[in-house]
Amino acid sequence: MSLQPDVIRVDVDADGIATLTIDYPGKSMNVIDQAFLDGLNAAIGRVQSDAAIRGAIITSGKDAFVAGADLVSMESNLNSMLDDPLDVALEKYQSLSRAVRRIETCGKPVVAAINGTAMGGGYEVCLACHWRVMSTAPGVVVGLPEVQVGLLPGGGGTQRLPRMIGIVPAMPWLMEGKTADADTALKAGLVDALAPPAELMAAARRWLMDSPRAAQPWDAKGFQIPGGGPLDPRVSPAFVVGTTMLQAKTFGNIPAPLAIQSCLFEGAQLPIDKALRVECKYLLQVSMRSPVSRSMIRTLFINKSKAEKGLHRPAGFPVSPCRKLGMVGAGMMGGGIALNAAQRGIPVVLIDRDLPAAERGKAYAVKALSRQVDKGRMTQDKADAILARITPAADFNGLRDADVVVEAVFEDRAIKAEVTRQLDAVLPAHCVLATNTSALPITLLAQASRFPERFIGLHFFSPADRMPLVEVIRGKATSDATLARALDFIAQLRKTPIVVNDARGFFTSRFIGAFIDDAIGMVAEGIEPALIENCARHAGMPVGPLAITDELSIELSVHAGQAQQREFPDEYQPGRSVPVLQRLYELGRLGKKVGKGFYDHDTAGKRLWPGLSGLYPVRQAQPDPHDLKQRILFVQAIEAVKAMEEGVLMNPADGDLGSILGVGYPAYTGGPFCFIDGIGPAAFVQEADRLAGLFGEHLRPPAMLREMARSGQTFHGRHARPQPAMPH
Repeated sequence: MSLQPDVIRVDVDADGIATLTIDYPGKSMNVIDQAFLDGLNAAIGRVQSDAAIRGAIITSGKDAFVAGADLVSMESNLNSMLDDPLDVALEKYQSLSRAVRRIETCGKPVVAAINGTAMGGGYEVCLACHWRVMSTAPGVVVGLPEVQVGLLPGGGGTQRLPRMIGIVPAMPWLMEGKTADADTALKAGLVDALAPPAELMAAARRWLMDSPRAAQPWDAKGFQIPGGGPLDPRVSPAFVVGTTMLQAKTFGNIPAPLAIQSCLFEGAQLPIDKALRVECKYLLQVSMRSPVSRSMIRTLFINKSKAEKGLHRPAGFPVSPCRKLGMVGAGMMGGGIALNAAQRGIPVVLIDRDLPAAERGKAYAVKALSRQVDKGRMTQDKADAILARITPAADFNGLRDADVVVEAVFEDRAIKAEVTRQLDAVLPAHCVLATNTSALPITLLAQASRFPERFIGLHFFSPADRMPLVEVIRGKATSDATLARALDFIAQLRKTPIVVNDARGFFTSRFIGAFIDDAIGMVAEGIEPALIENCARHAGMPVGPLAITDELSIELSVHAGQAQQREFPDEYQPGRSVPVLQRLYELGRLGKKVGKGFYDHDTAGKRLWPGLSGLYPVRQAQPDPHDLKQRILFVQAIEAVKAMEEGVLMNPADGDLGSILGVGYPAYTGGPFCFIDGIGPAAFVQEADRLAGLFGEHLRPPAMLREMARSGQTFHGRHARPQPAMPH
């Protein structure tokens, strides 16, 4: 018999075993929202009150168990939560924790039959059950990844997991957001048993028929946490070391990991119900008192999901999978794109000027897959199957039935134009012709084609087989059909697209360029190079700007600037970094590849070149490190606003995603537009004016920002400025 055809069905068999099947109608995955909570409360209430029920199994009617929070309701909550008084907010934040607590206190044994992936709140439901059996089906994982979007588990995860496996073993699962497959989960104690998919429900039922106790160990008088409590000498050093490591890793920019540590330390000294309140209070703190979690959730969860689900895909075109890819240019970029496509099941013709060069491009895939096999992450048979999809070639004849061709030859308009003309002669009419470029305008490149409507820019990031972002650049002639097919191709590659309008440098190149150009300009100002590098790291940049420049090559930077000057003599304006880079280039300091640039590189590592101070003497009075960190973050955010003002970016979500996933803007900011919103446009304008007074007019806020500050507009949320539609 069934309770209701709603989010959770309750069926009771002749032995009194109730099966609670989570099967959210109208959704491809089970998510946690108010309807889920209402259904869970009703189902547990039924189990508790029905004398005919002796125990319950919670499982899913979908391939996954429960994926976590609902995207739509989460976005709505982001926009409204700041208006709630503290007591009202706390009540809301406790709703999941209260519902989950009812599972373990209902007086009857409950089993989690984890038939698919259980993440975040979904796994917290499992933790509250009295026993957990997990399917051994491939791809099934469990975990608490909330820290990755600036949150902490708010449904009891920080309290139940340490009570199950111990405080120290629980730390990496909570503070790093690690996930575990079935074997790892059993070994770590995250689940109690494993079963093949066909035997999962039978295993859960057998455990219930043995009439186990319907109480958790931590509800028993005298319960002790395995391995000792927070003050135990075996455990307490982990908090001291952990706090130090957190500071070294996050520089205090991300509050969630420290809040999780506090939940562990404080909650583990309290009875479970009081501990759960402590957890909710810290969740409230990282959500409402800090913009970090709101920004990270908005960009890395909500807007990333929207982009991957076709935010910018023109309507009215059927999905067009790529059944054959042509990859022209077999360098590191071309080899990486070919490998990525082959891994996703797409046959690839990999073309270069001659067959040996094309074979070298395939060797990139051979080397990358060999590493996976050597580490036990892939079988040799699977690696061989992937490699079999890559066919090296020296001519374009194999592309007559291609659906997509990506050209990644040298960044030279003449060379790209010649390749485009040759491709025009062989490609079928429906084929998308994409150029991989980081700066050359797509509309100009498309002039070489007889079919500019099928020409589009796809800017991949190196290494292309691992970097998650593709910047899609729409030329003035690019058709809706071409954009739709290009986005379908990116979805096949399982990458995240952003869509921008055509302009030199697009978005990501000019964005990271603003950071590097200004930072190298600081060297000429007499700012200590080590201070520049360290402030960048403390601000949250993954690598210092001088180290990045050495990695990318000073020689390449100089030649790229010269090429831009040749290509666009009327538009080109040399940046503040150009004289510094030119001087190092003339001294033969070409970057890491020759062992010397801003740094001296050798087998022992790298050290800043002492001779730099001879070229650019360090001034006696150095800027305040706080001001330098602000300068590093603000100069990039200001460049993003300029890109929006000029119509290159049509949606702030694209700028936020592109900055983090493509070029390493700190994830804790949520991207430049979330960063501005978090500070508040009016306060941002005031601080930018202060920085411009200290460091120069390039930090002066654009007119768009001043107008937003006056009108009370933001980039995201209820007061977001109107966004222009993408051109069609």
